[in-house]
Amino acid sequence: MNVARPLGTMEIEKTLEVEIAGNIQELARGSNSVFRQAEGADAEISTENLAGLLRRVAEGSTREVDNLISDLQALRRKLNSDGNRIQREITEYSELSQQVMQLTNIISESVKKLPATR
Repeated sequence: MNVARPLGTMEIEKTLEVEIAGNIQELARGSNSVFRQAEGADAEISTENLAGLLRRVAEGSTREVDNLISDLQALRRKLNSDGNRIQREITEYSELSQQVMQLTNIISESVKKLPATR
């Protein structure tokens, strides 16, 4: 089943995937020394190193989620604003259409009252 997505969603997802993959690789590169140190150290130091690594990964993910939430809130405000503008324009169009109908009726009635010329 195809899911309809707004324009740009695929690009955003790809960008996020690339960025997250880069963050994971960066953390993995930086954490190699942490794991090597942990091999010779006791379990407590290893646990602290792992906790620090997980905290850094979580911070990056949390930051991304916060950014996405912010973007979605901005899109919601724009959608509401555009919806209100469209509703106003529909109302204005309806009023204008009614005025044109009234004017058409007035003209039609006036033409009927004109004397017939033959």
